[in-house]
Amino acid sequence: MGNRGMEDLIPLVNRLQEALGTVGQSCSLHLPQIAVVGGQSAGKSSVLENFVGRDFLPRGSGIVTRRPLILQLLNSSAEYGEFFHCKGRKFTDFGDIRREIESETRRLTGSNKGISPVPITLKIYSPHVLNLTLVDLPGITKVPVGDQPADIEYQIRDIIMQYICKENCLILAVTPANTDLANSDALKLAKDVDPQGQRTIGVITKLDLMDKGTDAKEILENRLLPLRRGYIGIVNRSQKDIDGNKDIMAALESERDFFLFHPAYKHIAERMGTPYLQRILNQQLTNHIREALPAFRSHLQSQLLALNKKAEEYRKFSPDDASRRTKTLLQLVQRLAVDFEKLIEGSGDKVDTVTLSGGARINQIFHERFPSELVKIESDERKLRQEINYAIRNIHGVRTGLFTPDMAFEAIVKKQITSLKGPCIKFIDMVSQELITTVYQCISKLSAFPQLREETERIIITEIREQENKCREQVLLLIDIQLAYINTKHEDFIGFTNFLFLADFQVIQKGWLTISNIGIMKGGAKEFWFILSTESLSWYKDGEEKEKKYMLPLDNLKLRDVEKGFMSSKFVFAIFNTELRNVYKDYKCLELACNSQEELDSWKASLLRAGVYPERDAEQESGAQSFTDPQLERQVETIRNLVDSYMSIIYKTVRDLMPKTIMHLMINSVKEFISSELLAQLYALGESSALMDESPEQKQHREEVLRKHSALKEALTVIGEISSSTFTTPLPPPVDSSWIQHQRYKSDARQPPAIPGVK
Repeated sequence: MGNRGMEDLIPLVNRLQEALGTVGQSCSLHLPQIAVVGGQSAGKSSVLENFVGRDFLPRGSGIVTRRPLILQLLNSSAEYGEFFHCKGRKFTDFGDIRREIESETRRLTGSNKGISPVPITLKIYSPHVLNLTLVDLPGITKVPVGDQPADIEYQIRDIIMQYICKENCLILAVTPANTDLANSDALKLAKDVDPQGQRTIGVITKLDLMDKGTDAKEILENRLLPLRRGYIGIVNRSQKDIDGNKDIMAALESERDFFLFHPAYKHIAERMGTPYLQRILNQQLTNHIREALPAFRSHLQSQLLALNKKAEEYRKFSPDDASRRTKTLLQLVQRLAVDFEKLIEGSGDKVDTVTLSGGARINQIFHERFPSELVKIESDERKLRQEINYAIRNIHGVRTGLFTPDMAFEAIVKKQITSLKGPCIKFIDMVSQELITTVYQCISKLSAFPQLREETERIIITEIREQENKCREQVLLLIDIQLAYINTKHEDFIGFTNFLFLADFQVIQKGWLTISNIGIMKGGAKEFWFILSTESLSWYKDGEEKEKKYMLPLDNLKLRDVEKGFMSSKFVFAIFNTELRNVYKDYKCLELACNSQEELDSWKASLLRAGVYPERDAEQESGAQSFTDPQLERQVETIRNLVDSYMSIIYKTVRDLMPKTIMHLMINSVKEFISSELLAQLYALGESSALMDESPEQKQHREEVLRKHSALKEALTVIGEISSSTFTTPLPPPVDSSWIQHQRYKSDARQPPAIPGVK
């Protein structure tokens, strides 16, 4: 059997289970145990009752074991039972134990033969038992009976797998001798999860019920269907014995005589029977526990280490200590200020690798989203030119203006500056919302104290809104300042004089274009280097611009879209004269091709700036206005470029000042408020004691953490009591497990075997 240290291992593991059982599944370590697996009526319950020497398990037809029963057998001078779900109550009548099992089973599963994976834990103290921990699992069935669910087979399989899949679980595969062992459901399940046979022990029951002239000698000698740990034969009480209340001790004596005097088994009688099975299981489980202890200790220590800091914090917090509550309030507000600053400044200890948050999001608003909003204002070229056109014509009135009016420039510029108010206000709103989101992220850590969280949220959000209003007023003031005086002497502004001097020479766009319709008559389309200016469209032989092929004035020119050819990869547009004159030699139009849609859009926009409008404009604006006056078109182009020049200064200024203003008036102010004013405002409420009332969930969590921490410490103490002088016996060598395949071929030649892990 080994020394006393070995015998103490199983009770110590039971103490571990009891210690860790108080904290539920959160500390589950899959402690070593033996799972009893077998079909219905395989004799599992009889084996367990033989171990105890008492009748205490429910009996009947169909599925009797409907919840896993964790049975802890403990050698003791007294004889009684205890259930985990009713601690402190000792059951000395084993009939009461049976009734309690039936009652507790019905409590979860009802009376309809349903099953539940929630286990019942039973301790039995007795002088007649060896220390063992076993799990009696529901019997394997294939056909539902009565009002059982249709998938009862899969439910039972799932429950069994939850236990036998664990590496620290030994599998006691129970099979009756009067059935085909090769088709044993228990052995098949064991092979699925333990293909090497390191955890499986075979038990053959009902040897006395085999047909006359037959025996299981080869099986029990581990020759016919070998298992690494071998088989042990058992003779249980018959139904007649049970009905006649035959004493289990008498049944064990009859079992002993059966093996001693049976001609097929007498030579192995000392290795058969319930007492031998008890001793073997005790030794095997003890070995298994001993091997698993280092991993247990490591796992427990890592869990304890992870809980130490939080447990120490919770242990110091006393709900009834006013000074401790005040200190906790101070610490929470200080931590909130630090967390908020870290999220904004980007100096946090934990870096989010999934999404942007806090300061990174605000930075994105500063340098990506706000500039993109400004670009949207700049992008409507056609609308802007139309506004300039109307402004010039309205300023001239009935007269024909010879010069470009500066009043049109100022009117358009002021309208453009005013349009900045929308994006700027939206910009402030986006930053404000991001600040609020960051605050929510920080105060989530105050969820343990609902009233403190609620008041903190209210105070900070109110402060953010106040600073937002101040920032909005300041930004609108900055825009009004820009409207108050149009500084045409700014060093970056091109000015009327400079622009008029450069207007005739201003180049709008350069690039390669293919003249597709002219090249057809001369052997194919040809590519030239085009230059578009405010006055003309010229093209050269190459990009060096030395050999000019032609210069086309822009007066009276329009452009139209040309459908893309079926086999062509080019994007084409055409230029034509509104007075039906030839635009180039004998051609009424000039078809120009680009390599991409982006190039096409770029050239169209440039031609629009140069005063060459799409053909559809004339149709859409018939009766309203028409750009037929070359002088007006030049004036529009002049104002357009001057507005461009001045607004680029404004955009640059706004892009620079807006982030600075928001940073100063909103972000820095809120940071300063949280770090220096928040605590004072919380105290000013006059309810500092009530602020630190825990939520029921937090109280429960705190108690669970402390209980779990205590259980882990107790478990490590238990492991520390185990003697280092204990020893184990080596595992038997591997055996040939190919018998499963051969038997399946014989039983069903149409379907080849497919057992995971069997070679």
